[in-house]
Amino acid sequence: MKSTETDIQWKKIFSALEKWRKSLGETEPAVQEVAGFEETRKPVFSERPWVILVSTILSLRTKDDVTVRTSRALLEKAPCPEKLLALGIKKTAKLAYPAGFYKTKAENLNKIAAILLEQYKGKVPDDMEKLLELPGVGRKTANLVLTEAYGKPGICVDIHVHRISNRCGWVSTSAPEKTEMRLREILPKRYWIRINYLLVLYGQRLCRPVSPFCSRCIIKSFCSRNGVEKSR
Repeated sequence: MKSTETDIQWKKIFSALEKWRKSLGETEPAVQEVAGFEETRKPVFSERPWVILVSTILSLRTKDDVTVRTSRALLEKAPCPEKLLALGIKKTAKLAYPAGFYKTKAENLNKIAAILLEQYKGKVPDDMEKLLELPGVGRKTANLVLTEAYGKPGICVDIHVHRISNRCGWVSTSAPEKTEMRLREILPKRYWIRINYLLVLYGQRLCRPVSPFCSRCIIKSFCSRNGVEKSR
């Protein structure tokens, strides 16, 4: 397929997804909602990169409403690495509850705070490799920090982006990291940051893991329906 034709298809896919997302009138995804909290209420957070990093770590294997609640509770007490370190692991864990694996996350956040203070003057690095060296930080978290906090190009691939990309036939990969690398090759850069924002909610509402609502899909003409019963 010619490059021009491919660009037109991506434009149609993302235009449809943007229109669908806007029609719902939904709030921002959990991490973005927490990051915007500093703009809509009292300015309790000192650094957006720190807010994104903390809330993303808390969001792993955690429902959105819990992510928002626990992130706000923790960040109000620890708006910077120095104050989180002063809290200690037990208090951090208490504030992080009931996020999934909250004790492990509290331990990692304390380690991260110490590293940031010792090596980066309390600042969250804006470099992929440096972010990946932090305890509990994988490519999904690192990409979200780079894109949402620093506006750098990146593709945040979670289970929804991975599943939908493979189901539609855009990629054929076995793991989220491989999906990210393949999307970097085929997806125009202007869509990199938006793909996670759009597909997460789409994966929760329509393109679900089991029994997706294919009849209501607004991008079905661009989907191969891999792994889905064709009778649906």
